[in-house]
Amino acid sequence: MKLSPLPDLLIRPIIDLALAEDLGRAGDITGEACIDADARLSVVFAARQDGRVAGLSCARLALAAMDPTASFEIATPDGADCAPGTVLARAEGNARAVLAAERTGLNLLGRLSGIATLTRAYVRLVKGTGAIIVDTRKTTPGLRALEKYAVRCGGGVNHRFGLDDAILIKDNHVAACGGVGEAVRRARAFAGHLVKVEVEVDGLDQLEDALKHGPDVVMLDNFSLEALRTAVSLAKGRAVLEASGGVNLTTVRAIAETGIDVISVGALTHSAPVLDIGLDAV
Repeated sequence: MKLSPLPDLLIRPIIDLALAEDLGRAGDITGEACIDADARLSVVFAARQDGRVAGLSCARLALAAMDPTASFEIATPDGADCAPGTVLARAEGNARAVLAAERTGLNLLGRLSGIATLTRAYVRLVKGTGAIIVDTRKTTPGLRALEKYAVRCGGGVNHRFGLDDAILIKDNHVAACGGVGEAVRRARAFAGHLVKVEVEVDGLDQLEDALKHGPDVVMLDNFSLEALRTAVSLAKGRAVLEASGGVNLTTVRAIAETGIDVISVGALTHSAPVLDIGLDAV
């Protein structure tokens, strides 16, 4: 899978904060106590589980921040699958620097690879249905760009990145302005020609009301399978339909088979287990 990598400029501030948190006030006193200042160390980053790789730039930049002269060679790129024992990257540099950067690099690499791996599982389960798997804004504060990149590495598609790139009318917006139809009408009047309008509905009656005002996307919140099938029939190409709520690895295939267009899964970023990846001296 070929992916456009995130620019280093976007990742470096995250790395700097993580390293500052780890190094504290005095730096890596274990490394200073035990390792000669000019010692060198060669290491490999290796998977200890089956999974999908994402986040190698985080490991590379963590090492580069500690030793700008260090080498980092990718063996298994982001977006590729790995098995236990698969070497993801090889690195060489000042031993103190390598070990000081180790945890920051592994924390982010394991976190992002875990997201990519879970996304891969959802994408595989809906294969052949036409439905796509998308993420949500339920991301770790400060890591949204990285976590959404990891979703792409897993074969998923990104939902909106923030509050400013699409209009998404939720139940509380509806309550505040007096109804689904009125909310969509106001949104349509406000939005520019490049801004998509999505509205969340919790029943078929709200779906009918929303469709009258021409939303681009309707989010069907916690609909039963029967209601999803009815909604697909009612919409008949008038809007993209997104299923949300109650989605997990057990239910996602049946949801996809209703004919829904999009399935949003908050768990991709808020509940993905970290992929076990180790750094080993060679």
